Amino acid sequence: MENKKCQFKAEIAEMLDLVVNSLYSKKEIFLRELVSNASDAIDRAKFLSLTDKSIAEDNPEWKIEISVDKSAGTLMVSDNGIGMDSAELEKNLGTIASSGTKAFREALKEKGVSPDGGAGAAKRSLEGCDSLPELIGQFGVGFYAAFMVADRVRVVSRRRGGEGAVMWESTLDGGYEISESQRDGYGTSVMLHLRDDQKEYLDRWRVADIIRRYSDFIAYPVTFRQIDIPADEKEDDRKRRLEDEAKPLNTMTALWKRPKKDVKDSEYAEFYKHLTRDWEDPFETIPFSGEGQVEFKALLFLPSKATMELFMPAQKRGLSLYVRNVFIGDDMEMLLPSWLRFVKGVVDSSDLPLNVSREMLQDDAVVQKIKAAVTSKVLSTLEEMKKKDLKRYDEFFGRFGAVLKEGAYNDWTYRERLNKLIKFPTARGEAGKTVFLEDYVKDMAPGQADIYYIVAEREEDARRAPQLESARKHGCDVLLFCDPVDEFLSESLREFDGKKFVDVAKGDVAFGSEEERKAEKEANDKAAGELKGFIEAVKKELGEKVSDVRVSTRLEDSPCCLVASEGGISPSMARMMRAMKETVPEEKRILELNAEHPLVKKVSALTGSALSDAVSTLYDSALVAEGSPVPDGAAFAKRIAALMMGGV
Repeated sequence: MENKKCQFKAEIAEMLDLVVNSLYSKKEIFLRELVSNASDAIDRAKFLSLTDKSIAEDNPEWKIEISVDKSAGTLMVSDNGIGMDSAELEKNLGTIASSGTKAFREALKEKGVSPDGGAGAAKRSLEGCDSLPELIGQFGVGFYAAFMVADRVRVVSRRRGGEGAVMWESTLDGGYEISESQRDGYGTSVMLHLRDDQKEYLDRWRVADIIRRYSDFIAYPVTFRQIDIPADEKEDDRKRRLEDEAKPLNTMTALWKRPKKDVKDSEYAEFYKHLTRDWEDPFETIPFSGEGQVEFKALLFLPSKATMELFMPAQKRGLSLYVRNVFIGDDMEMLLPSWLRFVKGVVDSSDLPLNVSREMLQDDAVVQKIKAAVTSKVLSTLEEMKKKDLKRYDEFFGRFGAVLKEGAYNDWTYRERLNKLIKFPTARGEAGKTVFLEDYVKDMAPGQADIYYIVAEREEDARRAPQLESARKHGCDVLLFCDPVDEFLSESLREFDGKKFVDVAKGDVAFGSEEERKAEKEANDKAAGELKGFIEAVKKELGEKVSDVRVSTRLEDSPCCLVASEGGISPSMARMMRAMKETVPEEKRILELNAEHPLVKKVSALTGSALSDAVSTLYDSALVAEGSPVPDGAAFAKRIAALMMGGV
């Protein structure tokens, strides 16, 4: 055939500039696109060989090879797939957005065959064939990503069942040339003459990294070969090079597509380690398939330990998204809520509609359905674990429970289910032991109407809190909110199983039966009247430090404590806000006095400087009891020393 020089058929020159310079955010994507095209070409050859003997006669070992010539500055991606003749070269590469894969899919549809692996899979039929390859190429622009790194691209192809090879070549300056060529074997080779600033793609480690990231689960081996071998290559280097060239860069093992019964636990563990670079086996493996309106396959893992990224919710990495075995990205939190960011794994779907760069999902409805299915599956797994193996669930919750609580705090959709999965230590329970909310409700004291809790930075501080004394006296247990997220969770927890959540360190809390509360109120009112003068003196002495001073209904053994108003913030929340450089609203709390405590009775009889020192010491001791810092530690220490020397 004669050499043929042509112009691109796209009417707008800016289209090429858009494809090359604006469509993809990363230049390395070009290799993913070329390998995907090569995989599609092999898929087409394999499928058509089922009915076309001329294609099947050589029965090749299907493969993709990446070869580099550092001296010439070229990188070539070759396959032994279906190949193209001159007409197909011109149609597929000479027209922007014309795709051979797309045309193949349309041709199959005309025959009543669904090639997308989606909801129409059951309708597949083509001359006795009951399966079709999943083809990712749809838009016909991925090939042009090569020009992001190359100033010249040459394609040599030989069509299976055809005669001779043809070559397509372009510098993307508005035209291309098609001519006869030579090629050993059927298939296609795409050679890129790399720009001077893109020579990094000639290094094996760089190519291997890209293949592992984007094309690790392509079904055919992708190998690497260096053409320009140094003449003085040493024998050891030669052996090492040949060994490397024989090894595929990709694993080709898409375990999520195999039935669970056909996969060993050791295979899942090996896959997990390969995917995450974790050296430990996964804590739990969750393979499942989504069916119905949206079809997908997923393979999820719960890690055995928490990593630093668990405490970095701003990090946008999530599940690895694949479309027909080709990696699309793992920076899409849309597939998993942030409170499940510890979950690792892959999601692969043929139903995801992608834009032409495959870097943005177009149909949020599809994505949201997948996200809902994945989230529900993880929660179902945890619910089943809780039901059948509580010890194992406790082991999991000890590592990831704080993150689940984030979901209970900010995700209304799953709050009800999460509230049944989260656990807390209690004042009556052993240190380190936790209970579910449903178990707390079952064990509530007779006549107890509310769920009681207290917020503290440390569990030991919460257990020692004086605000728990009256609750203990009346047999009421108290949940200890000691995780940092518990502070926020306490603001969103309103009720569980019809029971309200009540902070024992806020407002005016009374315990016991209605008769007991009435009797305590009468006793308190009487004590408040008897101590009226002393209470006024304490208010005057403390001034702006407190909003009020009153006789306590919640103290039994301690002389005093500090409590917040009903809608006030806790001391730990105030400290957390200051640590985050946020403005903390002025919060004056209430000093409650135990009228029956011997120390309060003794201090109430003091006057002058002795009363002043004693009141300040009472206030500071209330701060110490709850774990808060004392405003003037030196003065507090001097007063304590004076007391020890024979004062009050």
